[in-house]
Amino acid sequence: MNTAELLFAGVRWWLTIGAGVAAVFLTIGIDRIDEDARGAYVFRPLLLPGVMLIWPLVLWRWLRIETGAGDEQARYVPPRATHKTVAVLMAAGILAAVVLGLINRPQWPADFVPQQISGPGE
Repeated sequence: MNTAELLFAGVRWWLTIGAGVAAVFLTIGIDRIDEDARGAYVFRPLLLPGVMLIWPLVLWRWLRIETGAGDEQARYVPPRATHKTVAVLMAAGILAAVVLGLINRPQWPADFVPQQISGPGE
């Protein structure tokens, strides 16, 4: 089995497991963890692709909420303490990408002689 087939099989298994998790979560689980979702069935198909992709996170959060292991109020507080650090790291990453791109520019061979191309019919 080559690399492409292996990657394709992995993605297929990931999405198959995600489809199963999405089916159970969107029919049973979402009503149990979010009171605003009770009786609202029209928006659930819109959640299907996202749940299929991030199904491990969905299962983890669902388990934490069902068992009461997580702090309910803490999930609504954004992690603002890390925003400044992430912004500085992103700016440094963009600057590093630009600098590395300028340093690693290709050089023309020394014996290359440009030739003028004539237009059609000349």
